[in-house]
Amino acid sequence: MTNIRTYPTDDLIVEYDPARCIHAKECVKGLPTVFDPTRRPWVDPSLASPDAVEEVVRRCPTGALHYRRTTGESETPAPTNEVRTAANGPLYIQGRLEIQMATGEPAQETRVALCRCGASANKPYCDNSHTETGFRDPATDVPQRLAEGDAPPSPLAVTFVPDGPILVDGTVTVRGSDASQAVGVRGALCRCGASSTKPFCDGSHVAAGFQADW
Repeated sequence: MTNIRTYPTDDLIVEYDPARCIHAKECVKGLPTVFDPTRRPWVDPSLASPDAVEEVVRRCPTGALHYRRTTGESETPAPTNEVRTAANGPLYIQGRLEIQMATGEPAQETRVALCRCGASANKPYCDNSHTETGFRDPATDVPQRLAEGDAPPSPLAVTFVPDGPILVDGTVTVRGSDASQAVGVRGALCRCGASSTKPFCDGSHVAAGFQADW
């Protein structure tokens, strides 16, 4: 477990997981009065309406920020499951997600940023190591490498093969940084950084000697 920080008001509670933050700055750009990195505490949800805070928190692509109402309602996930491949960067996954944790217990998530360069020290999550390793992939011309078929629209099961790829099982759209996309119900996503069919796995993790317990 990481050190989750909470910022409560009478109406809602904003939760922040610093281990998941890669400084995408969507929160700062969206509500700079509420999210101010130069201030301590840097999050003050009382400085905007609850609806405005919720809307901006949902823009956080990593899931470092979440909210819940004090009346008990949790964040509503995106209506469709989607993997967005960032050029030279991580896999941003959003929707109604079930992440298979290292403990074997599934965690309910709405947004995550997963490493695809193979170098993160916080696997399976991205920690911006791609900027230091010089990882390059434009994330264009996404190939159709998802199984076709019918499946319920949610949830999307996300599991991690030890020393291998990320498996997604459920209705999902995988988008590139351009207009290309793949739509299907099941697939394997590269997380070693060596695949020739990025963002999908082609088995290169074996020759690359990729190691990841989770």
